[in-house]
Amino acid sequence: MPYDVVIIGAGTGGIPCAVEAARHGARVLLVEKDARIGGTLHTSGGHMSAAGTRRQRERGIADSVERHLADIERISGGTARADLVELAARHAPETIDWLDEHGFDFAPESPRLVYGHEPYGVPRTYYGKDGGLSILAVLKRLLDEQVAAGRVELWLGSTAIALTGAPGVTVLRNGVDEVEVTAPAVVLATGGFAADHELFQEIEGVPLVSAAHPTSTGDGLVIAREAGAAIAGRGRYLPTFGGLPHPTTPGKAYYEERPLLVATERLPWEIYVDRAGRRFVAEDERSIDRKERALASATDGTFWTVFDDRARLNSVPMVIGWSPDDVLAKAGTRKGVHKAGTIAGLAALAGIDPAGLTATVERYNAAVAAGRDTDFDRAHLPAPIADGPFFAMENHGITLITFSGLDVDERLRVRRTDGTPMPGVHALGELIGAAATCGNSFCGGMLVTPALTFGRLLGRRLATGGG
Repeated sequence: MPYDVVIIGAGTGGIPCAVEAARHGARVLLVEKDARIGGTLHTSGGHMSAAGTRRQRERGIADSVERHLADIERISGGTARADLVELAARHAPETIDWLDEHGFDFAPESPRLVYGHEPYGVPRTYYGKDGGLSILAVLKRLLDEQVAAGRVELWLGSTAIALTGAPGVTVLRNGVDEVEVTAPAVVLATGGFAADHELFQEIEGVPLVSAAHPTSTGDGLVIAREAGAAIAGRGRYLPTFGGLPHPTTPGKAYYEERPLLVATERLPWEIYVDRAGRRFVAEDERSIDRKERALASATDGTFWTVFDDRARLNSVPMVIGWSPDDVLAKAGTRKGVHKAGTIAGLAALAGIDPAGLTATVERYNAAVAAGRDTDFDRAHLPAPIADGPFFAMENHGITLITFSGLDVDERLRVRRTDGTPMPGVHALGELIGAAATCGNSFCGGMLVTPALTFGRLLGRRLATGGG
């Protein structure tokens, strides 16, 4: 059966691309390697950003695309792709209003300012009551309509294993049969590669500690690179600040139980140290961006929060969902959580240099006594680390998204290493790398929103002959 558009990946970008292409008359094949659609929407918080939406106006929030663009420029330090940021921001209000029109279940407090990363200057972050699943609920309804009408054919449990020059793809359907599919347009929307350790190490150049969705294995990037596609965004990687090691799986972080390290949400009683026992940032630094950059530049990605029993009882919650009794109970039983009667003994258990940690604690305690931290200008100095037992929690800079991805032009056509577009081959979503629309930063909503927006725009354009 002939297709007009073949889309690989039924997630945040692939589904709206399929829906819009079908709505505008195209015959679409949508291929998904998982047994269900949605991809990272099953685990994502689903944060989106847009300026000048209906919802902002209803709440009396004055905003504009120009202010949004200025905030992205400020937060990213001008490191994002200006053309793609402009395209995303200009059409973002339409995307949010489109979700609204189709019954999106907004969290009642949104849009709001979010402080998990550098905040915008205006409340323009939106999300659903069920995070990414709220977005998926809308997308699934719209996709089901097109499937039922016979305009979209959906292959689940099927993986694209090669690009062909027709253009087209070779698909391993149901894990058994290799099927050659050709179409005037192929859209790669398979997501990032933060669940593939070898690929991540090769491209980003740092060890992977992942909390990413398990299907984020870089399939689209691999097959496009084999066909000559270029990779963009190298050197823009930034870790998310801190996550406990997974209790059973090496190389993974357990994001559901994570230390609360954002100073705007909890002022710290603990200190942060590297393997040598040295502090590397002011623990009460309000900018999580500065903390993440300090972690990336001054450590190997691993650090420990070190505190005493007084801090355990008074600085709550140290870990989301944990009480002070939980901290005590998990010490020595939960991977990465340690307790000892002395600082040197704690360091030996945790894998920190004992002499280095002992000297750092002594220096920090002297700063508390003096009321001034001359090393990092920390202002919140509530108490010395002096009342045993003493605790250390291992943390890693963790990866939820990947910053590198396929190089595309302003029309989302995949480019070869010589800069020329590959005929009929397009890419969007996390597959083009978070650096395209976030730069070397975590810019709120500028991964999910561009995926939805680019998917809709590209689907519409391909269906109307504007490939």
